[in-house]
Amino acid sequence: MPSQLEELKKYTKVVSDSGDFESIDVYKPLDATTNPSLILAAVNNEKYARLIDKAVEFAKGKTSDKKQQLELATDRLLVYFGEEILKIIPGRVSTEVDAHLSFDTQGTIEKAKTLISMYKDQGIDKERVLIKIASTYEGIKAASELEKKYGIHCNLTLLFGFCQAVACAEAKVTLISPFVGRILDWYKKNKPDGNYDGANDPGVKSVQHIYNYYKQQGYETIVMGASFRNTSEILELAGCDFLTISPSLLEKLKDSQEPLERKLSADTAKAAEKIPKVSYLDDEQAFRNALLNDEMAFDKLHEGIRKFGTDADALKSIIEKKL
Repeated sequence: MPSQLEELKKYTKVVSDSGDFESIDVYKPLDATTNPSLILAAVNNEKYARLIDKAVEFAKGKTSDKKQQLELATDRLLVYFGEEILKIIPGRVSTEVDAHLSFDTQGTIEKAKTLISMYKDQGIDKERVLIKIASTYEGIKAASELEKKYGIHCNLTLLFGFCQAVACAEAKVTLISPFVGRILDWYKKNKPDGNYDGANDPGVKSVQHIYNYYKQQGYETIVMGASFRNTSEILELAGCDFLTISPSLLEKLKDSQEPLERKLSADTAKAAEKIPKVSYLDDEQAFRNALLNDEMAFDKLHEGIRKFGTDADALKSIIEKKL
């Protein structure tokens, strides 16, 4: 009998959520995503020390200014990880912009262009790269310009609220990563008496709602569920455009032969209860009010930015010692 992972791949494009490129090949995903936390975990493994040394050597060859060296080495390290991952997968890799730029539209644009230029230096076309950007208002605006003006494809991450998803679709970004498990975490902490099993999982419900809205409105932006805590969340979203899954959960799906039922499709989304159309991209005040009034989304977005920022700083600290 086929495994759940094999069955899932019939309905959903499976993406590996890892910076450990040596483990990615086992599960044969289409794409792979990285973030500062995953890269930090990977560089702490001695087998990847060579990539840090290579990035440091590159930076030292470009400038004698220590601050610039650190910035160049950090960016180059992200690209080297992406390059190694792209040797394994047939699709695209997501590389994240520094979380400290989450509220800086122009800074995000410039950093994205720098990363794409570095990939080009390595002979990698921009079509194989997704630039990951936090889905703040500033980040979504940056992504809109990157997609429209420069043809740079974007993955809008740290997405927890419906207003974020709507603005991203209006910006015509390539892909969004609504976080499932972190939404569940918030509800378990703040509303511990709820029933969050199976289809009642609030993270699952959030992605289903976004998916149905996108299909009803004809948006082409890809919905990629992310940040899973268990395989139940994944199974409830079988049929979603993409799902990015950690190696530990990919292993569980690979080892299971339990039946898998498709839960999401364009047809069922269009047949579902109609979701009223709303707009946020060109109404900053409406976006900020909607986000502020969604306590969970507001909390988790800013918490995520802080965490990724802390891990980015820790990564830079490791590189700085090498410099």
